[in-house]
Amino acid sequence: MHIFSKREGAHSERQRSKDVRARKLISENAGTIRKLADQISNGGYTKMRQDQARRKEEPKPEGLLIYSMPERTVADDPDPNVRVSLNGRVVLYDRTSGRQIQLLGQILRKGGSRRFVLATEENGYISPVSSEIQALLAPYDSRAIGAEFTEEHIAGIFRTCLGLVETQPSKAEPTVTRTETEDGTSNDDTSELF
Repeated sequence: MHIFSKREGAHSERQRSKDVRARKLISENAGTIRKLADQISNGGYTKMRQDQARRKEEPKPEGLLIYSMPERTVADDPDPNVRVSLNGRVVLYDRTSGRQIQLLGQILRKGGSRRFVLATEENGYISPVSSEIQALLAPYDSRAIGAEFTEEHIAGIFRTCLGLVETQPSKAEPTVTRTETEDGTSNDDTSELF
């Protein structure tokens, strides 16, 4: 503890006799002063001093479990796949890391039916799909989706459309036949997607 007198200031070489006596009185009665401080603060003074001492200590690794967490390795070439999330988002994701590569669109309910909305600037998406993906998925934009199509059926159709898998549709998967008219346009038997 330092005591500074008003007259001499902090840089005084000469100590006043009152200051010497005050320091001596405080040091002789330090135990009693601590007991009174603890009594007034309900033990808070000693706890505060212990916390200050604990903060000044260097950390000790004994008794701690230390794990070395290796950094995640990211594959150079992603293994893309398509999935439909619970909220209707259709995404292209990497199978190895599980991270989303690109949002392809969203399945929305409009007028009592489900429709696929492709992620394009025209449809109001901030990060639209590339022009190649847009060209491949354009036939499905704003098309109605029948109730018989599950999320897995929809993801399978988009996988095939994007060339991610080379499989035939399963017997349980609904199919729609399309024929072309003389002018080359598609003639669908239904107004439903796929």
